[in-house]
Amino acid sequence: MNFSNRLRTFNFLYFALLAMFISFLPVYLDAQGLPATKIGLIIGTGGIITIFSQPLWGMISDRTKTIKKIMLLLLGCSTIIGYLLYASNSFLVLLIFTMLMYFFLMPLDPLTESLNFQTAEANGVSYGSIRTFGAVGYAVMSLAVGYTIQYLGLNSLALLFAAFGIISVLICFSLPDAPVTGKPITLSSLKKFLSNKETIWFLVLIFIIAVPQRINDTFLGVYIRKLGGSPDLVGLAWFLAAGSEILVFALSFWWLRKGKELAIIAFSAVFYFIRFFLSAWVTDPHVLVYLQLFQTFTFPIFYSAAIQYLYRIVPEEWRATGQTVLALLFFGVSGIVASYIGGWFYESFGGKPLYLWISGMSFIGLLFSLILSAIYGKRKMVS
Repeated sequence: MNFSNRLRTFNFLYFALLAMFISFLPVYLDAQGLPATKIGLIIGTGGIITIFSQPLWGMISDRTKTIKKIMLLLLGCSTIIGYLLYASNSFLVLLIFTMLMYFFLMPLDPLTESLNFQTAEANGVSYGSIRTFGAVGYAVMSLAVGYTIQYLGLNSLALLFAAFGIISVLICFSLPDAPVTGKPITLSSLKKFLSNKETIWFLVLIFIIAVPQRINDTFLGVYIRKLGGSPDLVGLAWFLAAGSEILVFALSFWWLRKGKELAIIAFSAVFYFIRFFLSAWVTDPHVLVYLQLFQTFTFPIFYSAAIQYLYRIVPEEWRATGQTVLALLFFGVSGIVASYIGGWFYESFGGKPLYLWISGMSFIGLLFSLILSAIYGKRKMVS
């Protein structure tokens, strides 16, 4: 198996692990009898951990100039903790293991994306041709887990997570490390990047659009169950959402244009608004499931454009850390807001007002992205 295929296999396996954690942890917690506020508390606390863990591991990767060794450490710890998490039912124990999962598993996302992007650049291949297999892994595992826990019970998640974790570690061993820059790492270059006005406004935009996405990620499964849907229907929803990303990532070489990233983000914000606005009025869980096909025009387009834009404005020697900052906003800071405030909002007002709220926030993200595109887009195209 050549290097490209090994990296694609790793993407498949890692995003399969993410599917088991991100998509089905809320379902698992809901099945343990926890209310939405406690589910939000557990996941939100994990988001707080992410604020510290993702920058920590990203900077360690940049400082040591290795991605692979850090990933092996994080994968090994995540495999053990994931097994213990899905074998637990006590609120306190679930809280502790979830915090540890956010400390070890979630920092793997920006490191994997950094490995994907840098390797694609170094070998002259499309980033999407690699990342597509992550979408396939997420989609296939979402469907498989939904049916597995429907027929074998929720406790089967523990063994399933451990099995895929072990295989992921073995594949990761076979990967060469990512190419590293020869430029020296300085705190002044990072400070310059983070103090740049364009960078700040870009990160604010990411936050505005990410919060609705993360609220949907956290409470979609719970909402489907409240509408009368079964676990296999939750799995189907995530299968359609992740599966719809596959072609988008595969064709990213065709639609992802340098200098057009902010306009592309605005395009995705339009469909975020439509998706969540329609979700607010749904009463049939099957309809809500099929609305996840809007993922085709939302997350993969938004996130691919955001990564490419970030890589054009971040200093080369801080790329892994810059990628971590992006993931930190998406999975950490926005995740905290989504879990704490989203959990309270859902329990206090219900699913319909929640989805109306996040559709409104997506509309604000659309307007803000258009403003930034008008300010910075033309200058980037000229430069």
